[in-house]
Amino acid sequence: MIPDDPRSVLRSTELTRFLLAPNPGPMSLHGTNSYVIAAPGAAGVVVVDPGPLDEQHLRRLAEAGRVELILITHRHADHSAAAARFAELTGAPVRAADPAHCHGGSPLQDGEILHAAGVEIRVVATPGHTSDSICFHLPGDGTRGSVLTGDTILGLGTTVLDFPDGTLGDYLGSLDRLERLGPATVLPAHGPMLPALDTIVRAYRDHRQDRLAQIRAALEGLGADAGVQDVADAVYAAVDPSVRPAAELSVAAQLQYLRSGTGAP
Repeated sequence: MIPDDPRSVLRSTELTRFLLAPNPGPMSLHGTNSYVIAAPGAAGVVVVDPGPLDEQHLRRLAEAGRVELILITHRHADHSAAAARFAELTGAPVRAADPAHCHGGSPLQDGEILHAAGVEIRVVATPGHTSDSICFHLPGDGTRGSVLTGDTILGLGTTVLDFPDGTLGDYLGSLDRLERLGPATVLPAHGPMLPALDTIVRAYRDHRQDRLAQIRAALEGLGADAGVQDVADAVYAAVDPSVRPAAELSVAAQLQYLRSGTGAP
């Protein structure tokens, strides 16, 4: 899902296409995947995460079909900054979990079932990366369905918890919810699509547990009251400086989880 021509809207699954936004970086990988959802022959389309405020990107998205609904997976600007402008271009309402990112549409509710562009879209609240993170389950997309995972599951690497807004306890609970959706195709907001959501979720959970074990070991050496920077030095010593702030956020989230007693061994 790294297109040869990043200006093209490309097919990803039976019911989805995507357009890569021109915002590559250490945290956004190759850029934000803006998704277009529609059943074959449908008169309209749904767009998920119009992305950063880039006029050319938005106009290409608008050319993918008559936009009847715009959905946002979470509040971060690389997903939501263009929402108001895209609503202006298309006349479509924007819906998100956070009312601050809704434009002409009501806030999304966990468990809500949307019917748009000939597709059933199920709203799954998945807090952890941020408190307002949402995934969109398309049960009719192929034989196993698909899930647009925003930043909750990435196509490459693992996600950052935007602590204190995002917490590890919430994130682990969200992984449990996603695992129950089975082997659906993963359509992440960054990186390539992946098969078998349940398998990916188990790998993500194992990674988090490994990191927690490393942090417990670091605290044994540094002392139970060690700070975020000292623990990050011990656990993320080899991390690239460009993502060091993200590593410190993850450490802060994991320390809070352990010190709250939730993650006690």
